Order: sequence, then structure tokens, then C-alpha cells
Amino acid sequence: MRCLLDIIRPSSGSSVVLGEDPRPAGPELRRRIGYLPGELFLEGRIGGRKLLSHYEAISGPVKPGKINELAERLGLDRHTRKLSKGNKQKPGLVQAFMHDPELLVLDEPTSGLDPLVQQEFLAMVREAKDKGQTVFLSSHVLSEIQQAADEVAILRDGQIVTVASVDQLRESAVRHLRLSATGITTDDAGARLGRVPGVGHLEVLQAGDGVELAATLEGAIQPLVQALASFHLAHLVLEEPDLEESVLKMYGTVGGNGDRP
Repeated sequence: MRCLLDIIRPSSGSSVVLGEDPRPAGPELRRRIGYLPGELFLEGRIGGRKLLSHYEAISGPVKPGKINELAERLGLDRHTRKLSKGNKQKPGLVQAFMHDPELLVLDEPTSGLDPLVQQEFLAMVREAKDKGQTVFLSSHVLSEIQQAADEVAILRDGQIVTVASVDQLRESAVRHLRLSATGITTDDAGARLGRVPGVGHLEVLQAGDGVELAATLEGAIQPLVQALASFHLAHLVLEEPDLEESVLKMYGTVGGNGDRP
């Protein structure tokens, strides 16, 4: 991210940002970008609103009332020197969004924010996307990525190991299945489910005149639905796949050493 903004320069390779090489492009390019660094330093002797007025002067045109609107949405109304980590993040978010940049580069943007402000931030991201702005976001909060992203790049040891849509990553995740059924034996239930492609970790227990079953499913749902059509189901839960599980699975298999993000 810092290379894209010419804050640091790479020892090799090249990049293009908004059609330009960031190294010679200078302030003209950076005014088209909203940037929130991973570690935000704020001057502690002035209030947040005065600080934002300073950012407005150097960032480019800001619509009248835009700063106040964003500050109110994020609950920003205190002196910077008294702010907690999460509240220090708020003026950083305001300065990144306030001039409606073509590109937003956000490094761990919700760090320290309380859950309500996190949801407000995600709403701001969706609004930016709807207006045609590009959002380049780095985060370890996978639920945040799941809500905000169209396309995800997974990095490991500084290398991109996959690029996929959120839907593609979720489809590759393992679903968890739990059910109870009557009028069937454990052997019969295990045999029927055991033939379904992608079913694993199958556990079947006797429960009265029926069974309780737990399993995992990786892959298509339709074969499972066909197999369950002959069951007299009393209870069925098939959990929605989660992006976090898909990513953790990927980190556990790529390279084979079980690393985690």
C-alpha cells in the first residue's frame, strides 16, 4: 500500500495507480486517493475538527458539510489528545473519505472501533462502491471482508496465494451438517450419507427410534439434498459457509505447514 502511494519505493518491479506511475505522479495523483495508514499519528495539541480543516486544505475540494456529516456518522467530537485508539481512527477515516476520492486505500480501517462504528464504516464503503469509487482494503477481520469485498486476494509470506470472489471462497468452505431423523438405523443413515460426494467427518448416534447425525460437506449441496429426500427428518441444520473457515483452510494447506493468517 505504501508503495502505491510512493511513501516507500520498491527495490524492483513497478506499479500503476489510476493509470499513472506513482513515483513521478506526485501530489496530483495523491489528491485523487484517500489513504488511511495502519498506524495513524495525529497531532495531540489540536482538536479533531481543526485537524480535519487542515486535511481539507491539502486533500483537494471537499463538498460543503461533508466533514460534519462524516464526523457525525462516526461520532467524532473530542480533542485528539484525549482520544482512544478507536476514536483516533475516526478522524483518519473522515480525512480519507471527505474529498470523495477515486481510490480509497485503507489499512486495517476498523482497528479499535466499536461494533456500531464498524457497521457505519461498512455502510460508508458500500456507498463509495455504489458511487463508482474503488476501495482497496487490508484487514485481518474476515467478517469485515465478507461484508465489504467483491474480490479478495489472500497473502501469505508476502505472496498472493489466490485471488477470488467472496462467493468463490465461501463455496470452497466446509459446511457443517446436523440432523435428527426417525425410522432409520445408524448403519442405514451412515451408508446413505457416506455415499454423498463431499461428506466427511460423519458421526451417527442412535436416538430413540431414529438417529442424530453430524457431518461436514465440501462441494455441491444437490447430492446431499437428494440423499436426504428419503429421510424422515425431525431437525436439519446446514450452516452457511463462512469466509474465515475457507481462508484458514487455505492457510493450512498451501505450503503444507499449517500457518495461519
